Amino acid sequence: MKILLTGKNGQVGFELRRALAPLGEVVAVDQATCDLGDADAVRALVRRVAPDVIVNPAAYTAVDKAESDRDTAWAVNAVAPGVLGEEGARLGALVVHYSTDYVFDGAKDGAYTEDDVPAPQGVYGSSKLAGELALAAANPRHLILRTSWVVGAHGGNFAKTMLRLAAERDQLNVVADQFGAPTSAALLADLTAQLIGRYQRERATSFPYGTYHVAASGETSWHAYARFVVEAALAAGKTLKAGPGDIHPLATAQYPTPARRPANSRLDTQRFRAAFGLRLPPWQEGVGHVLEQLF
Repeated sequence: MKILLTGKNGQVGFELRRALAPLGEVVAVDQATCDLGDADAVRALVRRVAPDVIVNPAAYTAVDKAESDRDTAWAVNAVAPGVLGEEGARLGALVVHYSTDYVFDGAKDGAYTEDDVPAPQGVYGSSKLAGELALAAANPRHLILRTSWVVGAHGGNFAKTMLRLAAERDQLNVVADQFGAPTSAALLADLTAQLIGRYQRERATSFPYGTYHVAASGETSWHAYARFVVEAALAAGKTLKAGPGDIHPLATAQYPTPARRPANSRLDTQRFRAAFGLRLPPWQEGVGHVLEQLF
């Protein structure tokens, strides 16, 4: 089996290089190798590699910058997945693509299911939703995995930012009225490898293609998440200026940003667990493992 992997140096892409290696030949590319904003380059890449499976964790993820850089965000997040879908369909290839809680507006009280109607609030969420729709229309052999609050030992993320700021400052203010589940890049990569392994065994006969919500279990706020990270660092003997009690809750309205964030990023994973019989551990487990690597 030949697997084409985009975004090899991103949080999820870095972990996928490890997780996918046992399944076959992995051709991993980054932006320097193939700019996903260039549809012709994407098409040429797939035709050159001729993969059996395409895994696409690459994305334009600068949420605020996307508001003023719509064309680039749209090219990478909306157009490229459709091109990967079209070229994958020509080859009879499975396309695994990752999406986001930002396709929803965050106004629902409970966790979002796959049947809830998307209502993105900004360019990032709108472009990611357009990418989902383009891929699904182009290739029935697709897996779209929506996730939230990705964290990994490789690349930038909230946990690393909190560790840096707590080392630099004696007081921190963190938003406390947005809720979700931090999901480790390693978990997403390992789950993806298991899904592709099942696809290898079943192919088109009974494989459950479609869109699924995949996130760690449980929930937290950004504020509580920050406290968890700082508590873990102190327990590991790290020297910080700010302790858990120095992290103060902030309302979203007190921290305006160019792009609106969903207040509720909870994703209902029942459909995924029922279809694949895979465990989604508590968010603390994945974050704890990432922190162990950072310490």
